[in-house]
Amino acid sequence: MKKETLKQHAYNIIKDKIINCEYAPSALLNEEMLKEDVQASRTPIRDALGRLEQEGLVTILPKKGIMVAPLTIREINMVHEARTLIEPFAILHYGNKISDEIYQNYFRIFQRDTANVSDLNEYYETDKQFHQMFIDATSNDYLISTYERIAQQNTRLRIYSGRKSRNRLLASQQEHLKIVEYCLKQDWALASKAMEEHLYHSKEASFEAAFHADRSE
Repeated sequence: MKKETLKQHAYNIIKDKIINCEYAPSALLNEEMLKEDVQASRTPIRDALGRLEQEGLVTILPKKGIMVAPLTIREINMVHEARTLIEPFAILHYGNKISDEIYQNYFRIFQRDTANVSDLNEYYETDKQFHQMFIDATSNDYLISTYERIAQQNTRLRIYSGRKSRNRLLASQQEHLKIVEYCLKQDWALASKAMEEHLYHSKEASFEAAFHADRSE
């Protein structure tokens, strides 16, 4: 395996574990632990950590270790402010670019009972794809690249807040269903408004998860 491939492999694994909260927000990591998890030597791991630090996902603390970026109130505010500017806009102006067949498929998915969902990763992936769909529909490279960074942190928020409250998963499903219903009616103004409301509730759930974490420490 080439050096560059080893570096990319280490980067992908560590980043995936951070984004999917296997490495929890504010957790302290160390190189020995990462070497075992990634099955790689110190050099590719250090390269990966350098890249992840530039992306704001870790902070390297001299003589202490590597801290996974916390989900602070400021971070939550920034993520949701950006999402509220972009996602309702995308639905309002580009929701009509998505076929009825796709909306109908999501309608069926969000009608399912999530109370007995065993594979939460599958649920989170569907959630992620649903929101990404509207951004991709814009075909705007600038919006898509901007949203890519937002989506990284939002995946962490989505998983973290969902783990803290199963009720949030159920509420989120109903909010998604409402968005899809308006899209099927081609009422883009109400679909956009429903997305705004969904993002507001998601933000509140993220705050609650952050406060819960603070009280637990």
